[in-house]
Amino acid sequence: MDVVKMRTQTVTGSNNSRGFTLLELLVVIVIIGLLAAYVGPKYFSQLGKSEVTMAKAQIGSFEKALDTYRLDVGRYPNTEEGMNALLVAPPTAGAKWNGPYLPKVPSDPWGRAYQYKAPGAKADFEITSLGRDGQPGGSGDDADIVSQ
Repeated sequence: MDVVKMRTQTVTGSNNSRGFTLLELLVVIVIIGLLAAYVGPKYFSQLGKSEVTMAKAQIGSFEKALDTYRLDVGRYPNTEEGMNALLVAPPTAGAKWNGPYLPKVPSDPWGRAYQYKAPGAKADFEITSLGRDGQPGGSGDDADIVSQ
């Protein structure tokens, strides 16, 4: 008889093993929520900064290509020719055009075309991205990004 009692006790296990209580699960969920609330905004603010940094880098690359164009042709493209003059020789460039100066003209990080104006307000030309909101002006990630 003793053997039978021992065997049933080991099969059913001891009373020490139990699952998590509802309170313990709620505490863990609250802790995860607090961590997400703390880390989430920091992570997403970095995403916005990387888009602005990418737009500035692309504008810098356009500036270098436009400077090379000016050295070859003797002038910057006018507003009508735009940055397309870096890819295809405009009729006014003549035989001096030695491009293409860029493999392609990419869109800004938000998927819109860069705006080119020559002459610019403060320089020979101006390249502008309207930022995240696509509207003139703005602040933060919505601010316009303009060439130097």
